[in-house]
Amino acid sequence: MKKILKFIKYMMTYSLLILLAVFFTFPFLWILSTSFKGPENLFTWPPQFIPEHPTLENYVNVFKRIPMARYFLNTVIITSLGVVFQVFFASLAAYPLARLRWKGRDLVFKLILLPLLIPMQGALIVNFITIVRFGLYNTYIAVVLPSAVSVFGIFLMRQHYLSVPPEIEDAARIDGCNEFQVFWKITFPLVRPAAMALAIFAFTAHWNSFLWPLIVLRDETRYPLQVGLAQLNSVFEANFRSVAAALVLTMVPILIFFYFTQRYFIEGYKGAVIK
Repeated sequence: MKKILKFIKYMMTYSLLILLAVFFTFPFLWILSTSFKGPENLFTWPPQFIPEHPTLENYVNVFKRIPMARYFLNTVIITSLGVVFQVFFASLAAYPLARLRWKGRDLVFKLILLPLLIPMQGALIVNFITIVRFGLYNTYIAVVLPSAVSVFGIFLMRQHYLSVPPEIEDAARIDGCNEFQVFWKITFPLVRPAAMALAIFAFTAHWNSFLWPLIVLRDETRYPLQVGLAQLNSVFEANFRSVAAALVLTMVPILIFFYFTQRYFIEGYKGAVIK
């Protein structure tokens, strides 16, 4: 009887997981299907999941209508800068909050977490004025500067730094390492999964960013993909097939990046335990 109940429990669990997997992957699969459809297959009833006559015309049309290669290059530049800035600054800021003992450390950490309560839209005006005053308007740095220091990144890295045994750092100091060498050569390599997890978050956020680049970039040749794709639709024309093809092109790099870093992503989540 226990084996039967255990089998039923497993069946229900895996059935639920399969349904959730189908639910979350269906939009991507439908967009992928739409990107290969011709105009005669788009509004058929009942809907066709597999096109009768698949075509690559929609992908060709994307490159004809917008400078897709230029937008892709802009996105790579913005995303690369954003990932490097977030991982570097979050790692540096989190280290003294976790490994060094100084008066007011916990209070400072709590104050750092306060901006998490403010929605991103609430800081748009302040960030825009700052960018203009610094003379950075219409530059790549303007896109990544407001998020260069991530509060979530500091929190994530600090929680992983707390899991490092202090004896390892003490041994390094006895061997003659200064504090920066302890951080760079001893502690940071031990929390590399957390850094990779933060890199994935930063990569996804900057790759899909739309509102902020639209505000601080005036020159269309500097637009990232998400802003550039908005030009595929207009008031008088809604080309769903071309938009679907463009969306597939933008999602492929994220899927590839996550495929090669998913192990670090899972390990980074496991280590984020509040101390």
